[in-house]
Amino acid sequence: MSDRETSSDDLSLPKVTVQKIVSEIIPPDLVFSREAREALIECCVEFIGLVSTEANDIAEGEAKKTIASEHVIKALQELGFSDYIEPIREVIQEHKETQKGRERKVGKFEASGMTEEELLRKQQELFGLARSKLNQESSGEM
Repeated sequence: MSDRETSSDDLSLPKVTVQKIVSEIIPPDLVFSREAREALIECCVEFIGLVSTEANDIAEGEAKKTIASEHVIKALQELGFSDYIEPIREVIQEHKETQKGRERKVGKFEASGMTEEELLRKQQELFGLARSKLNQESSGEM
């Protein structure tokens, strides 16, 4: 028995997540049994293992230490799952766009030139000013 077979007993996917995905796909009047869900989870884990192993082999063949999305795409192609390649490319592109937005937010913090302590002090100062203004407005209304 190989290491992969031994450790695959411990691998699974969150049942609630799988059930949610299945519920979004199948008609509402159709019931998805526990046994069917368990079989689907096992198939998904096996599929992930298969693609991961192939992608790892491809990355190692290119003397890379990190499996990149290109390796996964090549693995899908080599394993005969070409139908999945275009949807995967779309997901990868969406992910890259999301990451760009996150990087910009981090960049604004770094671009401020202030330390975290300075920013906290400034925030407290602004809160204090807002509180004072609010108190003045509420006391003027009475």
